[in-house]
Amino acid sequence: MRAVTIDRRGRVSIREVPVPSVGRREVRIAVDTAGVGSWDPSMRPEGRERFAVPGTDGSGVVVELGSRIRRFRVGDRVYSYSYQNRKGGFHAEFVVVDAKKVARLPRTLDAKRAGAIATTGLTALQGVDDALRVRKGENVIVHGASGGVGSLALQFAKLRGARVLATASGRDGVALVKRLKADAAVDGKRSDLAEAARRFAPEGVDAVLAFAGGKPLSVCLDALKKRGGRLAYPNGVEPAPRKRRGVKTTTYDGTPGVEELARLNRAVEAAKLKVPIAKSHPLGSAAAAYKRVGKGHVLGKVVLKIR
Repeated sequence: MRAVTIDRRGRVSIREVPVPSVGRREVRIAVDTAGVGSWDPSMRPEGRERFAVPGTDGSGVVVELGSRIRRFRVGDRVYSYSYQNRKGGFHAEFVVVDAKKVARLPRTLDAKRAGAIATTGLTALQGVDDALRVRKGENVIVHGASGGVGSLALQFAKLRGARVLATASGRDGVALVKRLKADAAVDGKRSDLAEAARRFAPEGVDAVLAFAGGKPLSVCLDALKKRGGRLAYPNGVEPAPRKRRGVKTTTYDGTPGVEELARLNRAVEAAKLKVPIAKSHPLGSAAAAYKRVGKGHVLGKVVLKIR
């Protein structure tokens, strides 16, 4: 099969590699679309491996089942998230993954958009539901709302009944979050964020869900209520904010599993989720896709179209 590979020196190539074998509790997926994350270009081979196949999530069609698998059938259209998958990533024509990390496509999404949301969708939803426990009527800032995770978190927070102030990057980012129905939107780097937050919630916001760090995040935290304010952000946000007295801070990772993916499907369908695709590259242009995510200012998600 054709796959993207990265060697120990970080060189990206397209190679013919063996199709991974299927274990008893695994499924083989013919990949349609795979998400491209900022972490993918930094993947390197481990142990005695000569190269790594990147890609943490994607969508496709089940083509082979392990002997213990009963939840799926050959031909099912599915999507999956498997970070550091031991049999290679999703930037390939085929991937073999633990069936617990696989779900059928949400009814409201096609393969292209479903291929972009397993990692970002789980991270967004678990931030809203589990880390912050957003409730109806709360005032929430989603910081970094024009990116791959933030654009989904904004919609999930709205689904839970929150009012959302979305901070975005650039005029095009502000336009995007407005289309996604943010109650208020502001360019986090070029506008008066503090004033926007005061207008949005004069008595202070209840919670901040952050997907970017730095000084703008500090301004968002200044807008929290003096007592009972909550902050959540996924591990990897840099620079990480300093702890503040009176602010409950939760860090987390998006976690896949049977129930987690089922909950994501329910939320995707209930929200009629819109998945912004910044750019779709063919498999052979993976190096260009990696370069694009490395530049930053990605509105939504970059994907590889494998088939």
